[in-house]
Amino acid sequence: MPAASIDAPGHMLIDDRFTAVAAKFFSMFRRKSQGGGGLAVYLHGEPVLDIWAGWADTDRRWRADSMALSYSTGKGVAATIAHRLVERAVLDLDEPVATYWPEFAANGKADITIREVLNHRAGLQRTRGLVENPDDLLDHDAVAAAMAASAPDPMRLRASGYHGLTFGTLVAEIAQRATGRSFLEVVRNELAEPLGDNDFWFGVPEHQRHRLTQLAPRLGVAGVPFDTLIAPFAAVRIVRSARSAIYDGWADMTLGRRPYDAMMPGWNGVFTARSLAKMYGAIANDGMVGHRRLLRPETTRRIAEMPPNGRYDYVLGAAPHFALGYHRAIVGAKLTRHALGHFGIGGSGGIAVPRLGLSIGFVTNHLGNHAMSLGDARLPMLAAMSERAACSADTDSASGHLDTTAAAS
Repeated sequence: MPAASIDAPGHMLIDDRFTAVAAKFFSMFRRKSQGGGGLAVYLHGEPVLDIWAGWADTDRRWRADSMALSYSTGKGVAATIAHRLVERAVLDLDEPVATYWPEFAANGKADITIREVLNHRAGLQRTRGLVENPDDLLDHDAVAAAMAASAPDPMRLRASGYHGLTFGTLVAEIAQRATGRSFLEVVRNELAEPLGDNDFWFGVPEHQRHRLTQLAPRLGVAGVPFDTLIAPFAAVRIVRSARSAIYDGWADMTLGRRPYDAMMPGWNGVFTARSLAKMYGAIANDGMVGHRRLLRPETTRRIAEMPPNGRYDYVLGAAPHFALGYHRAIVGAKLTRHALGHFGIGGSGGIAVPRLGLSIGFVTNHLGNHAMSLGDARLPMLAAMSERAACSADTDSASGHLDTTAAAS
């Protein structure tokens, strides 16, 4: 195990075996125009990297406690909470949603199960036109009620349909109905307290907002805003489905302050790299991280199976590889069923590699790269390097030559 500790606030942790990963990370944030970010890695339930670099805003450096809105990264967090409730029999994967949320049975949805929600097969991806007042799209209760009254997309019977903005609302409302607690209480009780880490935010209280980092640039491809990019192709079936899942103005609105007043767990989660790596560290290590148990081994084995979920996704237009709230992860240039997690638009995300007991958490306020801000290869690259380091570490450990040091401040 590393000789250094992250208990002292403001001190970085760099295990000797992961120095190449750290060096690559630091190279990504050399200039102010590159923004900033945080990276954390856990191996066999223990931290081996906890580092940060760059700029939180134009006049602020990224700090040990800096955090960033991480878009769809929050879907994996919401899914983990659902699995906590499943293993305690508060929820049942194969029980209809309407068992817990009776209004959900309206318009032909009585048989849709919790498993289908987690697999993006509920057919409720639409947000465009879902509520009359656009401001209500940031109101959890209004969106949940509108989805409960809606008819599902019939395409759900043929394939998954990525619930880009609605997945978290569905999971949160199901959790609230099943527990009788607010979702923010559920997050605290089922995730923050078991992990000993409070940085899982869906809505950020005022006293924590000084830790937020400024996101940039606008979401788009080659300078074309995201909403503008897909609008001309709305008549195409696959684009129509994608466009229905995103409402006008959403992309630019996420760069402002309004998301921090809302609870939209499908896209407005705010995390540190440390919190994500710790959560996925438990998933990668039979449910344990340090001396804390988050999930039972049988739960993490079920999560790690990552079985196929159809051959294409009618919203994304590509093979989705979703299972139980996570997706197969891209490590290096390869989409693999041996790693799972959830990426967020712009590049943030978390990954678990159960066969190695490895997890990686990465958050950034610089969305994408010079070609597009929707995503990039930073996290997959760091994950591939972390995999190689973990394999070398296990080899050294098995041969009795484990070298454990040290940290930088």
